[in-house]
Amino acid sequence: MDSPYSPLEFSLLNGWQRDFPITARPFQTLGTIVGAGETAILATLGRLQARGAISRVGAVFAPRRVGASTLAALAAPAERMEQIAAQVSARPEVNHNYQREHHYNLWFVATAADQTALGAALAAIEQETDCAVISLPLEQEYHIDLGFDLKSPHKHHADIPSMPVRAPDAAEKQLIAALQPGLELVSRPFARLGERVGMSESEVLKRISGWVEEGLIKRFGVIVRHHELGYRANAMVVFDVPDADVDRIGRLFAAEAGVTLCYRRSRCLPRWRYNLYCMVHGRWREEVQPVIEHLSRLAGLPAQALFSTRRFKQCGARYFAEVPLSLGKGLVNA
Repeated sequence: MDSPYSPLEFSLLNGWQRDFPITARPFQTLGTIVGAGETAILATLGRLQARGAISRVGAVFAPRRVGASTLAALAAPAERMEQIAAQVSARPEVNHNYQREHHYNLWFVATAADQTALGAALAAIEQETDCAVISLPLEQEYHIDLGFDLKSPHKHHADIPSMPVRAPDAAEKQLIAALQPGLELVSRPFARLGERVGMSESEVLKRISGWVEEGLIKRFGVIVRHHELGYRANAMVVFDVPDADVDRIGRLFAAEAGVTLCYRRSRCLPRWRYNLYCMVHGRWREEVQPVIEHLSRLAGLPAQALFSTRRFKQCGARYFAEVPLSLGKGLVNA
């Protein structure tokens, strides 16, 4: 299939989803590497963002390292789906919200500053929608957020070490909050971040580079949007795996071409018995179905595939809410 993107667009989309230069003028640095000027890089990224191909250029924070997050679901009556989806999407804690083919038909990811704030957000969603929410927190990652290869199914995977939750200080919270929406597409975006949070450009660069090195930031780069890039068959495939086997099977799945994410989550018995999840993306269902069948054979277990039918919300996670310096230093929890 011919690419609808120019060589420069494709290079930025596919080659810079991670390892983005953390330098004073990153777009100039990037241009030097790919053979284009800073102005061309900024203009191209702006076009891709306007077209919806990318959501932002910025950080993906490691799950379970900062704040609190969970995958959650509810069963929305068909006649109230639009209303309930809008209520869920309106919550600032919610960053992804999809309708999927299942009795539990509305699936969303929620993040907050801590477990107390996250629990309060889920309770508020239950009260507002009059629908019971199941919460399925992450327990172990096997393959998660390594980027999305537009040329071929991923081959890269690695053991992901368990690391403790990081408690950022007040200044770090403010910088995380400012970074959450992504970099501004300007010549010196880290200096612009510093202006917003009362830090020098050099201090911003030092802190963000340190976060990447320690693994607090899982990747820093161009964040693509699968649907707009033509990958419209999006299946969340779940398995009920004996606890003694889940790590072994999870690592097997993580090495499989076609699996874009793989992780273990808590069950929510008796309503939800599944504990192993894979995300499989394709351009059409006929491309995805053989991958699902192969995973089922590999595990020796039946697979339950929940294809998404509508996307109501997709944005970066919001752990903290930024407070403009004009209102005084400080930060409120999101």
